[in-house]
Amino acid sequence: MIKCLFPMPFHTVILTLVWLFLNDFSVGHLVLGLILSIGICWLVAPMSDDHPKVRKPLRAIRYLLVVLWDILLSNFEVAIRVLSPNSSLRPGIVALPLDLEGEFPLAVLASTISLTPGTVSVDFSEDMKWLYIHVLHMKTEEDVIESIKQRYEVELKEIFAC
Repeated sequence: MIKCLFPMPFHTVILTLVWLFLNDFSVGHLVLGLILSIGICWLVAPMSDDHPKVRKPLRAIRYLLVVLWDILLSNFEVAIRVLSPNSSLRPGIVALPLDLEGEFPLAVLASTISLTPGTVSVDFSEDMKWLYIHVLHMKTEEDVIESIKQRYEVELKEIFAC
């Protein structure tokens, strides 16, 4: 019964809280926020897949901190490379062999790579075993592959147990 009324209870609460933070904390806004949140969740619930559960939440927090640190460092590295007068960029495409399984962990990996300045996820192979990445400045293909596997893929395998 509750699942019929609130198909996505966590999302309903989060959307309602966001609504209240963006507006006033009043009974009227609470009721309107709940109505809108429930309506949005009813519309979205049939389209959402079951995402894998986070098996190790502390590793997920650590992963987030690593990604934020990498984004910060990469911003400086890209700015220095682009703004320096003697910049010699070596762009390239890297084929990253994937050990991850599942659409959601793969999407998190591809998003992480695209969020980090200097790299963009281009495409997955049809069998989802390779991710093609554009790199702004590539020393060697092996360095790029090793870095992504050690910093991101190993962590995601632990977080999602896949």
